[in-house]
Amino acid sequence: MANSVYTRQLGSTGLSLPPFGFGSAHLGGLYDRVSGDSAKLTLDTAWAGGVRYFDTAPWYGRGLAEHRIGNCLIDKPREEFVLTTKIGRYLRRPGNPRSFDRTPWDGGLNMEIVWDYSYDGVMRSYEQSLLRLGLDTIDGLLIHDPELEIHGDAHAERMRDMADSGIRALEDLKRGGQIKAIGMGLNATATLETIAPMVKLDFIVCAMPYTLLDQSALANGMQRCIEEDISIVIGSPYASGILATGPGAAAHYNYGIASEDIQNKVRRIQNVCAAHGVNLKAAALQFPLAHPAVVSVIPGGVSPEQVTENIAMMSSPIPAGFWASLKSEGLIDPKAPVPA
Repeated sequence: MANSVYTRQLGSTGLSLPPFGFGSAHLGGLYDRVSGDSAKLTLDTAWAGGVRYFDTAPWYGRGLAEHRIGNCLIDKPREEFVLTTKIGRYLRRPGNPRSFDRTPWDGGLNMEIVWDYSYDGVMRSYEQSLLRLGLDTIDGLLIHDPELEIHGDAHAERMRDMADSGIRALEDLKRGGQIKAIGMGLNATATLETIAPMVKLDFIVCAMPYTLLDQSALANGMQRCIEEDISIVIGSPYASGILATGPGAAAHYNYGIASEDIQNKVRRIQNVCAAHGVNLKAAALQFPLAHPAVVSVIPGGVSPEQVTENIAMMSSPIPAGFWASLKSEGLIDPKAPVPA
């Protein structure tokens, strides 16, 4: 079962998370369209396998992932699961739905995004999410995608909105008992180190900065989280794909096609896996959880088989010599904590 007998406290909040959850970006059609039947079977399999933590966002499939998560959870006992979603975007009908480009979502909804990190924008996004999910409570809200690369010239203004008024909306919701935790969902080590400190957070969902392929956040951003009691959830333990699929022409890394350097590094890690009889997926899922700030990993899945395999990989045995070999070959940071 994926839902371990223990949970890990989220920062200094009263919320705790199991070490394994479900990330729903793929259910919005990331890379490929996912049918409604496949999405339902996948989520039902996750629940049957013991998964009780689900993370989603308005951006995933332009609302589609939230609909699908809500459809799965609406009849489940509310006290039995944890649900987190995100703010920073709200959705509206496009001017011309017939010609609307849903990129990058294959099969997402015909909904246009509006960036808004202000007080009113946060509240609007939160209320829209409640409606899509069909639920009356959300456990944690995260400030989503605050990267400079995403916002370009609008970045400074939007981050001012976040720091000056958006965070007040989140604090009001938490103070009023509507949410239990305030977080940030980010994709880059630089953001973890420069944008995350702008507001007081309980937790961070890191999509890329700490995986088996990259520990660049270890010395600064991750250390600050330890010092300030900010918990971390690893949002893309497979580094957006390649640590699940292995190298190849279609292998994804950081939401694009993996470079040859990354593919070669994965091949070297695979060689160490073969020498120690370790599954690459098991190593990718279990590695981040050794860090004292990390409370959970939330891989996605687009089929029941993927979810079942992910659950099994969480308990797949890995000998201590495997981690020692990765360090001796310079494949992971020598200071990175590793599973016992």
